[in-house]
Amino acid sequence: MSGRTRARACPERTCVGCRERAAKAELLRIVAIKGACVPDPRGTLPGRGAYVHPAPVCLDQAVRRRAFTRALRAPGALDTKALRRYVEQTTVAEKATP
Repeated sequence: MSGRTRARACPERTCVGCRERAAKAELLRIVAIKGACVPDPRGTLPGRGAYVHPAPVCLDQAVRRRAFTRALRAPGALDTKALRRYVEQTTVAEKATP
């Protein structure tokens, strides 16, 4: 036996809100576009990305700590209204689905 396993390694990222490591598939990628934080659920938008759990608690922590500005290397404050709306919609949809 070569000692190799057939299971593939799962890429991990760190949530900028709670600073916990999680599988990339569990986190939401965020990209800065024209001074605003934009959700990138498919992970295909160009540019530097930051990851956060799609939960209001982690989002609030990241905003309070100014983690998006630092992680995305933005020159000034970023607008998070669209991101907050997206996270709230996804959490409501998850609760409605049995």
